[in-house]
Amino acid sequence: MAREFEGKTVFITGAAKGQGRAVALGFAKEGANIIAFDLGERISYPAYNKSSNEDLEKLKGEVEKLGAEIIIFGGDVRKEEDVKEAVSRGIKEFGRIDILFSNAGIAAYGYSYELTLEQWDAMIDINLKGGWLVSKHVIPHMIEQGSGVIIYNSSIAGLRGMNRMSHYAASKHGLIGLARSQAIELAAHGIRVVTLHPTGVNTPMNDGLAQMEGSTPLEIAERSAGNLLPVPWVETEDVVESVKFLASDKARYITGSQFVLDAGLLTR
Repeated sequence: MAREFEGKTVFITGAAKGQGRAVALGFAKEGANIIAFDLGERISYPAYNKSSNEDLEKLKGEVEKLGAEIIIFGGDVRKEEDVKEAVSRGIKEFGRIDILFSNAGIAAYGYSYELTLEQWDAMIDINLKGGWLVSKHVIPHMIEQGSGVIIYNSSIAGLRGMNRMSHYAASKHGLIGLARSQAIELAAHGIRVVTLHPTGVNTPMNDGLAQMEGSTPLEIAERSAGNLLPVPWVETEDVVESVKFLASDKARYITGSQFVLDAGLLTR
């Protein structure tokens, strides 16, 4: 039986851990080639631990065990030379990029009037500029092949304000404007663009945010207004299934839209 994404190539940023890692493995199980891009070093902000090259190597082994092909690339979505090289290597190896899951991102707390310029810039540069920069270099290849799907991993914070997370919410709101505009630009080329908006997801980022607050992930989840359904967060597998659906032919007429995976949080 043919697997759903057999022969397709998926470019994933923030691929080493959490949602990106889960999505890489989910597509690999369905026969896709993977280009896994992540920062292989720690950054000063936020302070919680970041992914490493060892995480990418581990992902590579897991993907290959599933019988899929993968390229790993340690790079920074804020650096155009890194992005260009990763896209070039992916095209050289696999010949095409069918799906971009733009997932690299950070989160942190701080009142808007207390944030430093460096903190604001880091959030916007990684979460928003990084998403645009990767798409800038992937899109010409999608135009040439006449097809493609771009999925930006936003957040419920892209659809509402968040206490002590103004820079995060601003970056995630920005992805909606970017995606809607690109959907208009690219529809004639057969390329769809959407944003994904999860509530809290059970990933190492949750642990990092809790560590910064001197709290536990469950306490953080309960403090954040709460989901309507009786769960503190969704799982990475829920994100995987959402991304696979949005990337599939089942969603062939969905573009310029916001796909909400919030366990009812926004209905409160």
